[in-house]
Amino acid sequence: MEAKKSDVVQQNAIHVEMIRKEQRQQRLHTEFSINPHRKLHILPDKPMCRKPQEVIPENSAFIEAFQKARQEPTKKYETPLTESHEIGWVSTALIPTNRKDNRLNFFRRSTDITKHQESVLRFSK
Repeated sequence: MEAKKSDVVQQNAIHVEMIRKEQRQQRLHTEFSINPHRKLHILPDKPMCRKPQEVIPENSAFIEAFQKARQEPTKKYETPLTESHEIGWVSTALIPTNRKDNRLNFFRRSTDITKHQESVLRFSK
C-alpha cells in the first residue's frame, strides 16, 4: 500500500487538533514566590544613581526563623533528633585540660638516642 499524501485541509485539521491538546494541558500561573532554598543575588544600584533607596519594612518573624536556622544543632534542639546527631552532640571537654599533667600530655622530648638518629638522618641526605 502506498502512503496517502495529505492535502492542505487535512494538515490544517491536524494542526488545529494539536493546538487544542496543548491548550488543555496549559495552566496559567499567577502567583510568584522566591525559592527559599536558592541563594538570591541582589545587585546594588550604580554609584552615581540619584534614585532614593526603597525602605523595606523588617519582618521580625522571618529574621527570627533565619537566625534559628543558622544556629548550631545543640542550641536549636534539646536532644538529638537522629542517631547521627548523637555523635558529637556533647562537644565540651569531659575533663578540664591541664597542660602540666603528664598523664595526658606527651610532649616531644629529645634524648641522646634521638639526637644521634637526627644527626645521622641529616648527614645521610
